[in-house]
Amino acid sequence: MDLSRRTFLQSAAVAAAAAPRLAFALDYPARPVRFVVGFVAGGAPDIIARLIGQSLSQRLGQPFVVENRPGAGTNIATETVVRAAPDGYTMLLVGTPNMINASLYSDLKFDFVRDIAPVGSFGENPFVMVVNPEFPAKTVAEFVAYAKANPGKINVTSTGTGNLTYFSAEYFKMLTGVRMVQVPAHGEMEAQTDLMAGRVQVMFDPIVSCIGYIRNGKLRALGVTTAKRLDALPDVPAIAESVPGYDVAGWLGVGVPKDTPREIVDKLNGAIAAALAEPTIKARLDALGFLPAAMPPVEFGKFIADETDKWAKVIKFANIKSD
Repeated sequence: MDLSRRTFLQSAAVAAAAAPRLAFALDYPARPVRFVVGFVAGGAPDIIARLIGQSLSQRLGQPFVVENRPGAGTNIATETVVRAAPDGYTMLLVGTPNMINASLYSDLKFDFVRDIAPVGSFGENPFVMVVNPEFPAKTVAEFVAYAKANPGKINVTSTGTGNLTYFSAEYFKMLTGVRMVQVPAHGEMEAQTDLMAGRVQVMFDPIVSCIGYIRNGKLRALGVTTAKRLDALPDVPAIAESVPGYDVAGWLGVGVPKDTPREIVDKLNGAIAAALAEPTIKARLDALGFLPAAMPPVEFGKFIADETDKWAKVIKFANIKSD
């Protein structure tokens, strides 16, 4: 058999093998898609997931149904998706806790980087250092001075050890040397309620869920956790202006079970990028202080790996253990 004929037959065989997968991807989705969210309803990640999910439903012609599976620092939701069929009909809201948990928990029944295929990023969810309005400090510098003068007397709330609300505070403690007592709550709304009631004094809260309280005066913003100020809160300085090197933000995106066909991953990635560029979605995200940033699957995968390494170093430095 001559070389040209052999090459032709090999190419034909590859095309024939790929045809069923391509047809499957073109038909996708043919039924509703589960969008598993490892956070309570009403919190910042849930709000973003529902907003993007609604756009995906409109673009792809099938419902993307948000299913809240909170617990164990998002590990319950992650394991649900890891065990699902790799057919594109079960998606995971990927967040920074997934990147933290790889080092925080020693008994996970999955390997996040190995078992979840990255689809694409939604973007960056900045946090804000907020205090009860009656708290004496009005700036980050005043807070640090007060905390050092009253070691161990400030209670900082969070939504659990495996969440970024907790790690933002630990990172702040690491860089400033202040002592604060962690008082985790059961979910974001409970933490905010405790803060507004004065039962705790400070929280590092996602801007998406606390910006309304800041604007109506129920919480006082001392600083945003990103390296630079945010357009949504232009008068609030970055914490880094007083604490050099402080830079924290939650990231959100989508993952699917490993071995999900590449054609489906690419189709979802394209729909996510289109949703983030949609003027109405973009305006809504801007109003919430969320910073949209689409990434192709390979780039998102590298970002996840880099963030996993970053938080592993913080966990080791602070000797943080899971509950």
